[in-house]
Amino acid sequence: MLLSKRTIENPIEASELILNANGSVYHLAVRNEDIADDVIVVGDQDRVALVSKRFDKIDFKAQHREFVTHTGTYKGKRMTVMSTGIGPDNIDIVLNELDAAVNIDPKTRLPKETQRKLNIVRLGTSGSLREDIPVDAWVLSSYAIGFDGTAHFYDLKYTAEELALNEAFKKHLNWSSFLNPPYTAKADETLVKKISSDATFSGITLTAGGFYAPQGRMLFLNNAIPDLNERLRQFSFQGERVSNFEMESSLLFTLAGALGHASASILAIIANRYRGEFTQNAAKTIDNTIDYLLEKLLA
Repeated sequence: MLLSKRTIENPIEASELILNANGSVYHLAVRNEDIADDVIVVGDQDRVALVSKRFDKIDFKAQHREFVTHTGTYKGKRMTVMSTGIGPDNIDIVLNELDAAVNIDPKTRLPKETQRKLNIVRLGTSGSLREDIPVDAWVLSSYAIGFDGTAHFYDLKYTAEELALNEAFKKHLNWSSFLNPPYTAKADETLVKKISSDATFSGITLTAGGFYAPQGRMLFLNNAIPDLNERLRQFSFQGERVSNFEMESSLLFTLAGALGHASASILAIIANRYRGEFTQNAAKTIDNTIDYLLEKLLA
């Protein structure tokens, strides 16, 4: 994803950038000084405290609806952990308001002369689509493909590589015109390299706008694409294979890149969809993921 920020010459109207009385952005209730350069985003609001309890100290807390933010220091390094809730629609709020909090002056409603670049890492849970990625493993996404369509409401600049992957994916799936066109974004290579190790699996992450049919699950209702997951397993692009399903990474990578921030996702595999297995200890797997990521961000 290429930088897509527009030039803002006039103050942003109050109806478009909604601020609280203290100058914090409306939903997140945070200001520039409340946010560290390294931001961990989690879906579950209760997971924020799981991360921040490892901090040496916490110097800021905020909560508004499902958006919980703790900022503090971990082994001397300042970090923020923030919950997003579930789905790309919430990522739309979080990424726009995070950028506004750090890069728009709340008094003038104009861009700041110096723009901050954040490192935003999603720490979440996911289901593996491949037999060789077992439960309790970690996937570090190389790309994310979104099924939700949210990104199409933005005028964005995709790289040639992202466009090529997207076209190859649609052709392989024979993508139906009844579905939202997919969109593709690449994780930040520098951030991925920082987090990766022999313990992480690389792959193409699929972001769905729902948990059941959009991820190939069937309960009482039939899926429009009954063989979706098997067809996904057969897809590859430049040596990268589809690895897993989740619900946030595609719009995270898309908006972060367009706004000039770095982003990545490390996802704890709690289900293997190929084998029909679910982890025996999700809490331990999530704890291990938190410890691993915090240490990697120190480097």
